[in-house]
Amino acid sequence: MPGGLQFLGASILPKLHLLGWATGALFFFYAWILRVSPSVMIDEMMRDLAVGGAVIGNLSAVYFYGYAGMQVPVGMLLDRFGPRRLMTAAALMCSVGCIIFALSSGISGVAIGRFVIGAAAAFSLVGAMAVAGLWFPAQRFALLTGLAMMMGLLGGILGQAPFRLVVEALDWRGAILALAGGGVLIAVASWATVRDRPHETRARAPVFAGLGRVARNRQTWLIAIAGLGTTGPILGFSGLWGVPYFATTLGIDRAAAASITSMMFVGWAVGAPLIGWASDHIGRRRAPLMLGLVLCTVTMTAILYVPGLSIPTLMALCFLCGFGGASQITGFAATRENNPPALSATAIGLVNGLVTGAGALFQPLLGWLLDLNWKGEMAAGARLYDPGAYRIALSAIVVGCVVGFICSLAMRETYCRPLEQE
Repeated sequence: MPGGLQFLGASILPKLHLLGWATGALFFFYAWILRVSPSVMIDEMMRDLAVGGAVIGNLSAVYFYGYAGMQVPVGMLLDRFGPRRLMTAAALMCSVGCIIFALSSGISGVAIGRFVIGAAAAFSLVGAMAVAGLWFPAQRFALLTGLAMMMGLLGGILGQAPFRLVVEALDWRGAILALAGGGVLIAVASWATVRDRPHETRARAPVFAGLGRVARNRQTWLIAIAGLGTTGPILGFSGLWGVPYFATTLGIDRAAAASITSMMFVGWAVGAPLIGWASDHIGRRRAPLMLGLVLCTVTMTAILYVPGLSIPTLMALCFLCGFGGASQITGFAATRENNPPALSATAIGLVNGLVTGAGALFQPLLGWLLDLNWKGEMAAGARLYDPGAYRIALSAIVVGCVVGFICSLAMRETYCRPLEQE
C-alpha cells in the first residue's frame, strides 16, 4: 500500500476495502449532482410544466422525501445485510429514476422520478460510512466521512455552473438522461469493490428493537437538529434558491449566479476533510459543530442583509458558510459514538434522514414564502420574485441555523470514544 495512504490507517487493509469506500464516496458524488441539478434549470421546468415557485420547490424537495425517508430503513438494512448488494441495486435505481424524471411530460411523473432518485441515493453516504466503519480504524472515521463528504460536494459543484452548460446544450430532459448512465457505472463498481462484514458481526437484535433504542437516545435527536441547522444553507439556498436570488439581486445571468452559489459547495468540500481531521486530532465532536453553526449564521445573515456586497465578497461568504456547514460530519461521528456499534448504521441513517430533511423542509417552505410575497410579475412563463420577497423567504434559513446552535449547546461531548469504552 502506498505510504501516502498510511494516514488513513489503510496500510494494514486490503486495497479492495479502500476501493470499496472510494466507490461509496463516488456514489455520493453522483447523488449530489442529481440532488442540485434542478437549481440550474428552474426557468425551463417552470415553463415546460407551467408551474410556480412553490410547485418547483416541492418537485425538487421530492428528492429529499425519498432520501430522508429512506435513511432509517437504509441504516437498518446495512446493519443487517451489509452494503454490497444494497449499494449495487441502489445505483441502478438512480438510473431508473433519471429516466422516469426525464421522459415524463407531467408533474406526477417528474415527481415520481425525483422520489425514486432520492430513495436510491439514500444508500450513498451511509453506504460509504458503513464501509469505513467495517474496514477502517475507528479513529479515522471522521476523516473518512469528511473525505466522502468532500466528494459529494464536488458533485454539488459540478451540478451547478458546469451542469448548466449541459442543460443549455441538451435541454433539461436530455441532461438528466445523460446522468442515467452514471448509475450503471457505479453499480458495476459497487459489485466489484464493496465487501460485506462477516455474518457473525452483524446486528442480531430485532430490527425495530434496535431502532427503538437509537430513537430513545436524546443525543440522537439533539445531534440531528443541530445538523439540520448546518444543511439549511446548502440544501435550501445553494441547492435551489440561491441561483435565482443572486440573479435577481445582482442582475446577472444564471450561470454567473451558479458560480457564486457553487462556492458554498467548495467551502464544504474543503472543510469536510479538514474539520474531520481536526475533530479526530483534538478528540472533540461538539466544539467544531458549535463553531460551524456560528459561522453559518453569521455568513448567511451577511449574504441576505448587508447591502452592496461585491461578487468576490459574496463568493467568499458562500465559501465560509459552506466551510462552517461541513462541521456536520462531527455530528455523524458523535452519533456513532453515542450508540451501540452494532447499531451504528441505524443511528447514522436516522440522523442523516433528519439532517437531509432540511432539503424537504426548506426548499418547499422557501418556495411557499416566495409565492406569498409574489407581486404578479412574470417573464417567459416563469414567475418573477423581487429581492424583498427573497430576503423574507430566505430568513427561514438563518432561523434554522440559530435553532441548530441551541441544540449543539446541549449535546454530550464524546471525546471521540464510543460509550462502551468509557
